[in-house]
Amino acid sequence: MSVCVQQLVEELQIFGLECEESLTEKLAELCVLYGQTEEGMVSELIAFCTSTRKDCLTAETLNSFEHEFLSKRLSSARHGASKNSGHAGARDIISIQELIAVEEEEETLLNSYSTPSKGSQKREITTPETPLTKRKVSTRSPHQLLSPSSFSPSATPSPKYSLRNNRGEVVTSFGSAQGVSWSGRGGAGIVSLKVLGCPEPLTGSYKSMFQKLPDIREVLTCKIEELGSELKEHHKIEAFTPVLVPAQEPVALLGQIGCDSNGKLNSKSVILEGDREHSSGAQVPVDLSELKEYSLFPGQVVIMEGINTTGRKLVATKLYEGVPLPFYQPTEEDGDFEQNMVLVACGPYTTSDSITYDPLLDLIAIINHDRPDVCILFGPFLDAKHEQVENCLLTSPFEDVFKQCLRTIIEGTRSSGSHLVFVPSLRDVHHEPVYPQPPFSYPDLPHEDRKFLQNFRQIQPNTQAHPDPEELLPALPTPGGHGH
Repeated sequence: MSVCVQQLVEELQIFGLECEESLTEKLAELCVLYGQTEEGMVSELIAFCTSTRKDCLTAETLNSFEHEFLSKRLSSARHGASKNSGHAGARDIISIQELIAVEEEEETLLNSYSTPSKGSQKREITTPETPLTKRKVSTRSPHQLLSPSSFSPSATPSPKYSLRNNRGEVVTSFGSAQGVSWSGRGGAGIVSLKVLGCPEPLTGSYKSMFQKLPDIREVLTCKIEELGSELKEHHKIEAFTPVLVPAQEPVALLGQIGCDSNGKLNSKSVILEGDREHSSGAQVPVDLSELKEYSLFPGQVVIMEGINTTGRKLVATKLYEGVPLPFYQPTEEDGDFEQNMVLVACGPYTTSDSITYDPLLDLIAIINHDRPDVCILFGPFLDAKHEQVENCLLTSPFEDVFKQCLRTIIEGTRSSGSHLVFVPSLRDVHHEPVYPQPPFSYPDLPHEDRKFLQNFRQIQPNTQAHPDPEELLPALPTPGGHGH
């Protein structure tokens, strides 16, 4: 659906309204988003302004018009269509006309698997086991770019997600958040993104996992010694004790966290691998029952204080974790900074029982509403551990599904002007599962969007091992960032 900005201006002039170019472009986006013509959209806007007694057209007026009228009407249309059809429609359908079109297409698809009957016959609508995959992805609006039904035969919204009653709730916060405005300026501010301490890119060809074992051992040993020295100085530890030496009194041990089995780390499988200088690389099982709280992952370098009466098991009583990195200090070249809003989100962006990307569409709505200066989006964007991915139920290649997802984010957030930062995950099924990971490849990205998008690789931090979120072992919830 194409919208003529000039026609919108002419329709507004009929009612004696003059508005800025940015507001006209926003109104054109609403026409595309909600499937309205120029004349129809202006008529509804005038009616809204008259009923709410708004004399002039401002950005605030357009936001109120969208949230108080257009969104509510859309919700009513979805609810009515879902109630009448007996099944939930796809979340990317955003108008009554589009709902009708999709229902007719589904009816045609179902009829191809059944014998035609005379007269009208009411029957339950079900999804066939082997659907046709000729449906084309609509490009009529940013939300329609992501059409889960085009790559999944069972793309039905998650009932638990749609019925949740804590939407928008702040789960936890860190620090003082009173009086803080959670809205950014989008592309209005001057934002420059760069990676601090990023290593130089590889200049030659290297084979993954072809390192020699002595080289790997040397790197890991140096990491334990380097971080152990930092921890010892920070926590004022006098000396370390070998991990296998019996001790009746509390002693301090240096090492890295390991797992004594091939499964996930749990409270009964933790071992401490000592350093080469003090323990010659020996290992000792660890009893964590005396610790009030902890958060561990394999490879984490820590100092543990505890009792090792027999030399065969350490009963940990205190845990010295990593030293936090200092905050970045701007230099004179950076100049004065204004307050910026940074929104951070981590995948997967689907629920465990659905592949419809409902959480992603809600995230896009939040970005458009709050207009953060920078959005940092961590993978996985297509989770390798999703049930439909593991069972090979998707009818499109993984790369195509990811491109639809990425295109939806870029198109859906274009009006916000926010800078987007994409960081891959080891669980991105379409991407190389090698750590450090290369950045995503998206050569089809339009030139005008490149200045708002940063594509970072997942790199190895130079001060601490990087945990896989699935390998974290928390005993009690630890304070996190602000829920917003």
